[in-house]
Amino acid sequence: MKNSEFVKDQQKEKVFLVIVDYKKDKRGLDCWSAEETLEEMKDLVVACGGDVVDSMICRLDGPSARYLIGEGKVEEIVGLCGVNGVDTVVFSDDLKGSQKRNLENEIKVTVIDRTQLILDIFARRATSKEGKMQVELAQLEYLLPRLTGHGVELSRLGGGIGTLGPGETKLEVDRRRIAERINRLRKNLMSVVSDRSLKRKKRKDKGAPAISLVGYTNAGKSTLLNVLTGSEQITRDGLFTTLDSLSRQLVLTNNQKVILSDTVGFMHELPHHLIESFKATLEEVQEADVLLHVVDVSHENFRHRYEAVEIVLEELKSKDKPTIVVLNKIDKLAERDGLDSLKGNYQRAVCISAKNEENIGELLEVIRKELAALFVEIDVDVPINRMDLVNIAHDEGQVYSIKYYNDKINIRAAMPSSLVGKFYLK
Repeated sequence: MKNSEFVKDQQKEKVFLVIVDYKKDKRGLDCWSAEETLEEMKDLVVACGGDVVDSMICRLDGPSARYLIGEGKVEEIVGLCGVNGVDTVVFSDDLKGSQKRNLENEIKVTVIDRTQLILDIFARRATSKEGKMQVELAQLEYLLPRLTGHGVELSRLGGGIGTLGPGETKLEVDRRRIAERINRLRKNLMSVVSDRSLKRKKRKDKGAPAISLVGYTNAGKSTLLNVLTGSEQITRDGLFTTLDSLSRQLVLTNNQKVILSDTVGFMHELPHHLIESFKATLEEVQEADVLLHVVDVSHENFRHRYEAVEIVLEELKSKDKPTIVVLNKIDKLAERDGLDSLKGNYQRAVCISAKNEENIGELLEVIRKELAALFVEIDVDVPINRMDLVNIAHDEGQVYSIKYYNDKINIRAAMPSSLVGKFYLK
């Protein structure tokens, strides 16, 4: 928006929302109504500190090239913006550079789209160097194809004396500089990916299973991470409060050690630029052994949000991973009679309240059982001088018994399948 605090003259910026609703949905999606989109757009504006003063739902057969919506609707918006003293108009669909320019010429206020609004939230939330790089990359990749401007007078006009311009236009220079910056950011993020891969390899070498928290934004993932691991991650009630991936050790009831990672929240039609730019963070999801899909079951549209997350997981090629559905925020429900039947809709599901730490023990038991499939029971004799293997058994597995003899040690334990080979010496 207009400034980093979304504040104008010490007051909240006044926002007008335009929800584009195609009579025949051009994306082939019918689960989200225009009214649902409107409510979520309001939440996004609030996350930026803005104030929605009015809105309009435009039902269209298809987009128009000039304004995206019809000229009559544009005239209507002009009038409503004048009455309400609107500072910014936000469209629910992505705008082309020419459409944005045409709309601003007519409405006389700043015009942005949903992707820009989400990018603005991400820019505010990013705190780490990695997070800021990922957001900047997404912003630049969104901006580059939308750069518009003039400058023909600065271009090479043709052959002959006096017709040779000074070279690149300002627009061409801007495009080149942005492209160069994008390349630098991609290279820097590649080093982040390499560092993360090295850390994951070290964890895998130790045999600790990896669990990743996924879910719609504001479903309660960070609160659950704090409860399960004793972490003190800052949590807030709002969209996209967590951008940076955070990994902590979780110790289960059988003393099994697990790496639990929090990730950026997903959203309905999450902009592709964000998925691409946050691949370094989202690799935690792709490399996880088990996913905890956290769902805010108190939200009236939680089923649609669940489906939206599944779509993103499919794009990340992670939809088929072993998954436990965590139906969170049951403390907000007026009635709980339908929870048992709701759990039956999922292969593995647990109803909890992360805020009140309700049913956390049940969740830990379901996690333990799910991870059991990743472990192999061993009953093996190793040389008496291989105390390192005894230590590995205690640190990374569940030990049933250790027996010492004159020339050997018998180890009975359940070990991560990736470490079993260490115990069978040639």
